[in-house]
Amino acid sequence: MRVVSADSGAAVLSDRFEPLSVVALSAVLVEPPYRGASLQVAEPVFAGVEEGPSLVVRELRLCQGLLEEAEVEADVVHLDMTLNGLSVADLSPVDLSEMRLSAKARKQILGILPKLRKAASEIRRSRGIEVLALGKSSVPVRIAELTSGAHAILYSAERALEQKARLVLGLPTNCQPTLFHGGVTLRSLEPSEHDLAGHARDEKGHLERVQVLEMLNPCLRGFRAVEIRPKP
Repeated sequence: MRVVSADSGAAVLSDRFEPLSVVALSAVLVEPPYRGASLQVAEPVFAGVEEGPSLVVRELRLCQGLLEEAEVEADVVHLDMTLNGLSVADLSPVDLSEMRLSAKARKQILGILPKLRKAASEIRRSRGIEVLALGKSSVPVRIAELTSGAHAILYSAERALEQKARLVLGLPTNCQPTLFHGGVTLRSLEPSEHDLAGHARDEKGHLERVQVLEMLNPCLRGFRAVEIRPKP
């Protein structure tokens, strides 16, 4: 089974390690043995964390773009929404009312549901595949999260160079970055995901011009952060 998925990952943090803005989105094509992306696209976001619900729509649109522009053949799309794996094209307010959701979460989903259903219906009509709301239980969603986190490091390095300032980036849960000449890899630290990773190529050479210090997030167990600053 070939799966397309997308996720947003990593956030700029305040000096008190509070998330300020989501940095990157990535869409990926994942194939057996489901350890990484065989094809990917990414884009910088730098959107306030309060815009989280609207980012789900952008994630689905990015999946749609990957399917259409790259002529990717896939069997299904996994969306980062944990809604019992239901088909997004058929998802209704009645379905949401029958789920165990907080009032806030239900309101947020209802606000973006028309756009999600429209995009999912377009994918079904043009590609003949379903968009399933599997959320964090999906391995391809996790790979998309790691991939977006890897790209977020590159985008944050570029932002730090542009602003000539220090920047702290919070990474996705339970992962560790490895920087090398030409790119960055973000590997999962989950026991059952030891071979999952996301990658990003540093085609502009930004990492060579910054100092990167990895640290633990003192406010959130299981999360790591990186401090990025221009080299003197």
